[in-house]
Amino acid sequence: MPGEPIDFEAEGLLDGLQGDARSDRRALLEQLAGEGVPLSELRRTTASGTIIFLPADRVIVGSERYTAAEVSERSGVELDFLVAARRAMGLPVPEPQDPVYTEAEVESAARTVLAREAGISDEEILDLLRVLGRGLSQAAESLRLLPLKLVLEPGLSERELAGRYAEAVAALYPMVDPLISNVLALHLRHTAQSEVISALERSGGQLPGSREVAICFADLVGFTRLGEEVAPDELGRLAVRLEALASEVADPPVRLVKTIGDAAMLASPEPEPLLDAALGLIDAADAEGEDFPQLRAGTAVGTALPRAGDWYGRPVNLASRITSVARPGSLLAAREVRESVSERYRWSYAGERRLRGIRDPVALFRARRLDA
Repeated sequence: MPGEPIDFEAEGLLDGLQGDARSDRRALLEQLAGEGVPLSELRRTTASGTIIFLPADRVIVGSERYTAAEVSERSGVELDFLVAARRAMGLPVPEPQDPVYTEAEVESAARTVLAREAGISDEEILDLLRVLGRGLSQAAESLRLLPLKLVLEPGLSERELAGRYAEAVAALYPMVDPLISNVLALHLRHTAQSEVISALERSGGQLPGSREVAICFADLVGFTRLGEEVAPDELGRLAVRLEALASEVADPPVRLVKTIGDAAMLASPEPEPLLDAALGLIDAADAEGEDFPQLRAGTAVGTALPRAGDWYGRPVNLASRITSVARPGSLLAAREVRESVSERYRWSYAGERRLRGIRDPVALFRARRLDA
């Protein structure tokens, strides 16, 4: 229920606004306060410039709000853990008296009890929340901007923009949950298959249907750092451009298997065409200019298992790990690649490296074109 009338001017919520802008802000504040939005939330979103998103937030998570103590009582989870969970997800921790928790957060907290009963420790839960928080924060920003692009037009008042944005979110939001659930399930399946195949390889087991393949990964140097500095739509542009560049160099028998955000995965039954494609991709990235990050690449060859257009096995894992230690603008290869190709390339020994998830040290070689 709405509380006592709020003096928006005395609270500083109209500071810096004049004329129509001030009237529009007052109307929006009155609407939100009338719907039960607490003063603390009005202050926070006014200060951060995100008040126009509040009506849409209420479409997404409903209007019912709880304090931390109420969430703890309803879910059976301690207050300290609720605070730790929000910090792990990268979310602000509200004041104890502020009713900002949603029904979804109550349900999520209650599942913590089930996770504990299943034998999952609090630290493991928090580790998972940290990973999900990092990964989903950029997705959330992109999802927030998408309906905004659909409704922006010159001359809209703040209240009109907030209302139209809420309507667009109401139309698009039903697609979000199944979309994210499906993407997460597909990645989970992929990870589980990779782990099973890796375990089978470590035990000396054979992989029915496996065959020889050369694998290369190429990723954008500093993409994570860019994520902290560049808007999500710009990161999306870089990822789309990487996919286009990788597609252009993937001439048969080389195939672009997939792109994963900042990385492209290429495969070929023969290593030489793959090396040509990888070097061409690095050159293409350099030709994009200063606004496009450099690429680094790593390649390995061996027996792997094809499944649903993807590859699983040691050369996939090895190529990925090699990529992580390559210098910007360079291509590193495992010894097996170096020994399986003709003298069409200039090679320099890059030393032995211990790579995460790889049992023995790996001898690495830097590949260049002969005319480089």
